[in-house]
Amino acid sequence: MTHRVLVAGASGAIGTALVPLLIAAGYTVFGSTRRPDRAKHLEAAGVTPVVVDVFDALALRDALGRIAPHSVIHQLTDLPSGLDPARMAQAVTANARIRDEGTRNLVAAAISAGSKRMIAQSIAWAYRPGATPYDESCALDIDAHGPRGTSVRGVAALERHVLETAPLTGTVLRYGQIYGPGTGCDVPAGSSPLHVEAAAFAAWLALERGTSGIYNIAQDDAEVNSAKAKRELGWSQDLRSGTQV
Repeated sequence: MTHRVLVAGASGAIGTALVPLLIAAGYTVFGSTRRPDRAKHLEAAGVTPVVVDVFDALALRDALGRIAPHSVIHQLTDLPSGLDPARMAQAVTANARIRDEGTRNLVAAAISAGSKRMIAQSIAWAYRPGATPYDESCALDIDAHGPRGTSVRGVAALERHVLETAPLTGTVLRYGQIYGPGTGCDVPAGSSPLHVEAAAFAAWLALERGTSGIYNIAQDDAEVNSAKAKRELGWSQDLRSGTQV
């Protein structure tokens, strides 16, 4: 049977860049969205749309049961368009919820459907302050206060659900600050910038290589060290659409 992949959050910035890579590689791609108006856009991209809310655990389990994906790629976020500063305070809480409760529901649904693998989006700017560059063994800043603490604890929950829930094999990609088409940011910014297409390639490579564990994914001048991703995934910050890997 053709390898079936569900991309949760397929209509987001990274999902949009990832879908063509998966289709070109021969995967049968299903894409989840909670917005019915995005279904036609997914169909046009060659994806079978799945309209479901990740917080509706029963509906999510039924949907994945019908699809029976071998692998699930978790690119779900809950962020305002263009990262609108006026809405970011509320978004921090909403995004933490999707990382914890949403990921827990997605993991449970994937296991129920017989899925074998999950690759999930995390962030690379959640490390506890210390000597840089940070590698994947460095501790997360889970004791931080305020919005940062809310965000980091959401990330820690996501990673725990993905990496420690048997029998799924889990991979976590700690992305830097995304820029490029569909992100609301056209130029590199932040301590660990990352082009959206290079981010998509990291997810595709993790699927192709069958690797597990945690990987920093950011440009070479970042606050984090991405040597592990380069070594084990064959990833590069220069990967873009049209690249042959």
